[in-house]
Amino acid sequence: MTVQIITIDGPSGSGKGTLAAKLAEHYQFHLLDSGALYRLLGLSLRNKQLLDQLDTQLEQCVHIASQLNIQFLTTEQGIKVLLDNEDVSQEIRTEEVGAFASKVAAVPQFRAALLQRQRNFAQAPGLVADGRDMATSIFPEAQAKIYLTASAQSRAERRVNQLQGMGLDVKISDILANIIARDKRDMEREVAPLKPADDAYIIDSSELNIDEVFKLMTTYVDQQLAK
Repeated sequence: MTVQIITIDGPSGSGKGTLAAKLAEHYQFHLLDSGALYRLLGLSLRNKQLLDQLDTQLEQCVHIASQLNIQFLTTEQGIKVLLDNEDVSQEIRTEEVGAFASKVAAVPQFRAALLQRQRNFAQAPGLVADGRDMATSIFPEAQAKIYLTASAQSRAERRVNQLQGMGLDVKISDILANIIARDKRDMEREVAPLKPADDAYIIDSSELNIDEVFKLMTTYVDQQLAK
């Protein structure tokens, strides 16, 4: 039986995570949040005081990447993420850990170490994979490929609302600068840069709400999975 795969790629803050979870629930598919893997790796290396030693301790860091002790648990409150048996669900969503993720994601050896780990998520009946290079490098065989984007300004506004909802005090100018810097780093890296797959369905969500985007996605996915 062929495992059906839906990929959602796009820049930071475009709403991929929320929509990937909605699609996974709608189709009763498994869910891969690949960004969380890179956030977890970045956090793990920081905790071990290795994040600033990538040049000199790369071999040890790659070994850690291939042996990451992580779990994704589905709860009524959403996805609970454990690193070394500790709940880090909130911590991995901070701007600081997002910057760690972008740093480790630019290292080819880490991408190679996490490649098979990500492919292992593809199990029956299907998978929704959310990330930056799901369609272009991890699951090029996916039946449905979505590229979700939005203007940097609208993504910054959403991120500020999200962080304020978590009780954090943030300035939109800082968040916007952070998003622009991450876009540049993600799009210009040598390995698996952020870009739509040639056969991706591109959605700009700048002026759309979640429900409108979800309707566009399910209409497209239903067509693709019926082929």
